[in-house]
Amino acid sequence: MSEEIDALKGRRVFDLVELPYGRKAIKGRWVFDIKSDGRKRARYVAKGFSQIEGIDFEALFSPVVRYESVRFVFALAAIYGWYMTAVDVKTAFLYGKLDEEIYMEQPEGFHQKGQERKVYRLRRAIYGLKQAARAWWQELEKSVKKMGFVRLNADSGIFIFRSDLGVVILIAYVDDIIFFGKKSLADEKKAEFMLKWECRDLGTPTEFLSMRIKIDGDKISLDQSVYLEKVLERFGMTNAKAARTPMVEGYYPSKHTGPNNLTLTCKYQSVIGSLLYLMLGTRPDIAYAVTKMAQHCANPTEEHLSKALYIMKYLAGTRNYSLVYEGRKGMAFGLESYTDADYAQDPTHRLSQTGNLVLLASGAVSWKSFTQKSIATSSTEAEYMALFDCAKQVAWLRLLLGELGFPMKAPTPIYVDNQGAILTPQIQ
Repeated sequence: MSEEIDALKGRRVFDLVELPYGRKAIKGRWVFDIKSDGRKRARYVAKGFSQIEGIDFEALFSPVVRYESVRFVFALAAIYGWYMTAVDVKTAFLYGKLDEEIYMEQPEGFHQKGQERKVYRLRRAIYGLKQAARAWWQELEKSVKKMGFVRLNADSGIFIFRSDLGVVILIAYVDDIIFFGKKSLADEKKAEFMLKWECRDLGTPTEFLSMRIKIDGDKISLDQSVYLEKVLERFGMTNAKAARTPMVEGYYPSKHTGPNNLTLTCKYQSVIGSLLYLMLGTRPDIAYAVTKMAQHCANPTEEHLSKALYIMKYLAGTRNYSLVYEGRKGMAFGLESYTDADYAQDPTHRLSQTGNLVLLASGAVSWKSFTQKSIATSSTEAEYMALFDCAKQVAWLRLLLGELGFPMKAPTPIYVDNQGAILTPQIQ
C-alpha cells in the first residue's frame, strides 16, 4: 500500500488542497490482487460511479484492438517469420492527463498528518475514474506517433512504423504492448518506447488477452487452456464427463416468461460470460451453442443452466484445442472464407442462423454465429444474408491487410453451398 502511495506521488497524480466551496470530493477504496506470477498488488482507486457527467467527465470512449486483428497479425507473423517482443506499461492509467477539475478523498490510513481535512486535486487519471482509460489512450497515441508510428484506420489498436530498414507493427491493448517485425528494428522501437514509459520487459510474449502463445518453428498456436482450467474449476466441471458436441442435437432453447430467480440468473450470466470470453478468443467451435444460450441471460431456467454447463462438458474434453497458424515462407497466401445458414430451423422464432469463418495461414482468424434479424422467406434468402455479412467481414480484413502493407489484388473466395445465393449477386 505504501508503494502505491509512493507511486502516486512519484507520478505527480495529485496536489493536496482545500476542497473548494460547493464542490464534492469523490471517494476512493483499496483494491487488492494477486497476479498470475504471484506478485501482490494494492491499488487505490476512485469510486467512479459517483462522478457527475458534465462536471467530472465528458467523453469516455477508448478504443481497444479487436480480437480478429490480433489473430490476423499472429497469422502474418507465422507466414513471414516475424520476431515479436512485448512490454507491460506499469501503472499506465496514471500517465493520463485530466482536463476536468476532480477532487478525491485521501486514502484511509494514509492521511497526511496535520492536513487530514484536505483532499486530492487530481492532475492525472487515477484508476477507477470513468475517463481513465481514454486519458491513457490519448497519451499513448501521442507518444507512438512521435516515434513515427501511424494508427491504422481499420483498427485503432494497431500502429505501424515504416522505414527503409523495414516495418514494425505495434499492437496495444490498454497497457499490454507487442512489437512485430525484424528483430533489430523491433528491439530499437521497443527501447525507444521504454524511454518514454516505465515498463516491464516481457521479452518474447507467452500470453496476450489470456491467450497462451506457443511458437514452434514456423508455426504459432494460440489457446486459452490456462483460463479454461480456471473456469472449469470455478464451476465444478474439472472432472466432468466430456460431451462430444457443444450442444445436444435438435435442442433449441425457449424463452422463459415466469418469475426471475436472481440467484440462478447470477450464476447463469457468470457461466455465459466465461463461455463468451473463450468463444471470442480461440474457440469458434462453441460459437453457435454459446450465442444461442446467451439470448436467455435475462431470465434463465434450470434447463438453460444445464445446457450452458453442457458446453462446459464439451470444453472439458477439448481443453487442449488451439488455433494453429502455419508459416509458409516465400509462398503466396490469401484469405479463405466460408459461410452458411440454416433456414428457419429454430421453432421458437423461425429466424435463420448465420455462421461464417475466415482463415489465414491455415488457421481461423475471424468467425461469427448469430441469429438473423429478419425472417427469411427461402433458404436462398437466408444463405444470401449470411453471404452478405461474410463479405462485409472479408472486405474489412482486406482493408486491414492493405494497411499493414499487403494489398490483395486477387479476389477472396467465399465458399457457399447454395447455388441461389451464389447466382443472386451475378444476376443483379
